[in-house]
Amino acid sequence: MLNKSAFRSILAAGVALSVLPSTAWAQGPATGEGADEGIVVTGQRQQYRGDVPIKEIPQSIQTIDAETLKNLNVTRLDDALSLASGVAKQNNFGGLWDAFAIRGFAGDENFPSGFLVNGFNGGRGYGGPRDASNIERIEVLKGPNAAVFGRGEPGGTVNIITKKANLDGNFGSFTLSGGSFNNYRVEGDYNLVISDKLAVRVNGAAQDSDSFRDYVHTTKYVASPSVLLKLSDQTSISYEMEFVDLKVPFERGVVAVDGVLGLIPRSRFLDEPGNGPTHVNVLGHQVQFQQDLGGNGWTFLAGFGYRDTSFKGYSDDPELAGSRQILDNDGIHLARQRRYRDFSTTNTVLRAEISGRIETGPFTHHVVLGGDWDRFNIDLYQTRYRPPAYTAGSTITAANNAIDIYDPVYGYLPEPNTTITNSLEKQKSYGIYAQDQIDITDKLKVRFGGRFDHFHQLIGNREGAFAPTIDVLKKRFSPSAGVLYEITGALSIYGGYGTGFRPNSGQAAPDADGYRAPFAPETSKSYEVGLRYSSPMVNATLAAFTMKKNNILTSDPVNAGYSMAAGAARSKGIELDVNAKLPGDINVMASYAYTDAYWSSSSLDPNFAVQITPGDPLINIPKHQANVIVSKDFDLGDAGKATIGAGVNYVSKRLGETATSFYLPDYTLTRAFASYEPVDNIRIGVDVTNLFNVIWYASSYSQYWVAPGAPRTITGRVTFSF
Repeated sequence: MLNKSAFRSILAAGVALSVLPSTAWAQGPATGEGADEGIVVTGQRQQYRGDVPIKEIPQSIQTIDAETLKNLNVTRLDDALSLASGVAKQNNFGGLWDAFAIRGFAGDENFPSGFLVNGFNGGRGYGGPRDASNIERIEVLKGPNAAVFGRGEPGGTVNIITKKANLDGNFGSFTLSGGSFNNYRVEGDYNLVISDKLAVRVNGAAQDSDSFRDYVHTTKYVASPSVLLKLSDQTSISYEMEFVDLKVPFERGVVAVDGVLGLIPRSRFLDEPGNGPTHVNVLGHQVQFQQDLGGNGWTFLAGFGYRDTSFKGYSDDPELAGSRQILDNDGIHLARQRRYRDFSTTNTVLRAEISGRIETGPFTHHVVLGGDWDRFNIDLYQTRYRPPAYTAGSTITAANNAIDIYDPVYGYLPEPNTTITNSLEKQKSYGIYAQDQIDITDKLKVRFGGRFDHFHQLIGNREGAFAPTIDVLKKRFSPSAGVLYEITGALSIYGGYGTGFRPNSGQAAPDADGYRAPFAPETSKSYEVGLRYSSPMVNATLAAFTMKKNNILTSDPVNAGYSMAAGAARSKGIELDVNAKLPGDINVMASYAYTDAYWSSSSLDPNFAVQITPGDPLINIPKHQANVIVSKDFDLGDAGKATIGAGVNYVSKRLGETATSFYLPDYTLTRAFASYEPVDNIRIGVDVTNLFNVIWYASSYSQYWVAPGAPRTITGRVTFSF
């Protein structure tokens, strides 16, 4: 239930935000020509993009706007990305970060997925799941884009564009929502134009909720104030702050017994209520300076970002070592490790870019030249209590820290007594990039680009004077190329190629002289071809891709307990995205993805040293995903306006534990939503997710770490805008 203290906090936040007038929600198509206007946001251009319209970029780009998120009552990034084709949920670190794969490749499982926020790396660190309250638009840029964004996954990049202060007038909104599992939330957004040169904006949310999971209670406060200062018609400066205060238990979900799911209810809590919540704090700053340099769209951008995250709390994690796990033997008792984590990170970014057009005879060059510098410090401290080895038939004692999964009794909290992580890692890197998209004719566009990255990594003791035990220096040039041809005014064909790399953390086993060589970085190549259709009513993209990645970390077969960069994987597939505004005020958003992602090397799993053979699938990657959302708007005359809609999301079965036969079952989720606007500034809505109360599982890491999906959830909300 909602306690009085939490209610007062939410009410206070609501009152504070409600005195501010409200936002005009983004309208227009989620992809295609209407999205071309997104090149400039509140008078400022996006870094890494130049002035090329989206419809002329030779790669697949899917856009999800704020209006779509509002209609579907999406409040988290992971839920928003379920609308994108080819994006699959991954192990989310006990529900405390965003983890996803794009086109089959997921990145480093020890960190959140690397999404961008206004071009700055927003996925780095331990900032909790990203809230959607300040999202203006999400761009899923797929395929070969290494020439611009640099280190990352070849499948694609997620870039969040936030709601920033602008000079378009005073507006605001205030939303109250509540629903299943005592979920209460307020959101507010206010843009104030102080003068013709200065505007401020404040948006944020406060949430207090229980869960379909026993003993899981969440409190969250987020805020994103921003300022826009227009010094002249050519010069502007923007600032945005990010604040997050999140408290939620860290817990690994449910278990499968002998590979069988569903033997315990999805609500069953296998952690300890006495551990309390994990506390996440974020404080970040982004500054961008823009100077328009004159004709042909020449613009200079300079940016600065700083982000501080912290993550602290206790948890009881199911033991994964077979020699210590009781559940393998009796099918009843789950042995657990008790852990304490104190993680923190700081990330500083400087960047600069110049972009514009050059005419050389009959050709127009859209040029982007830039560079960025990044410093990322990772401070990790972790202790644990680990149960001893267990012999089948032995007496179960308190030392096993075991819980009966069918009839849990809580209360035993062994003190973590062994330090397993105590490190400080410092990463410094810089990149220089250049890109030229050439208009050969009005119909033919060719793009060439390249990026040079210099990466320096130091890892040493956390306490006392910093003395690095690992010193890694990596350099890499990543070229890319693309071509687009406009067959008709609406239909284009394109193709692209790109390479990329991502540094691996850590060292190999010691050699004869005791030297531990740093791991080679992951390297990748990707290819994409596609068709793009863009008209006032329908925007669609059909893309085919193939990618390969080398130097994936696997277990060292000779030196037990060590890893080596020797694995390789491939991914290939087809994606279709359609957005349509049809006659009769009918809106359709549909997508389908076929993804075949698999190991191409014979290796050992890096976590359990189980044999991987070529052709084995990658974990948590479904071969088939489909999503359809249909809505219809009604003009009721003097009675106002209304919208009704429904959607279906299908995800096929996927591997639930690497190099095993354990699969998560496929699922089909149905949603319904409706809203009514009696007057222009009041909107009342309700939505139901998992309408038919399907039992489903979102992702897993092993048979003992399985994240169950939510049952039927009903949420009502009312929005006041003015």
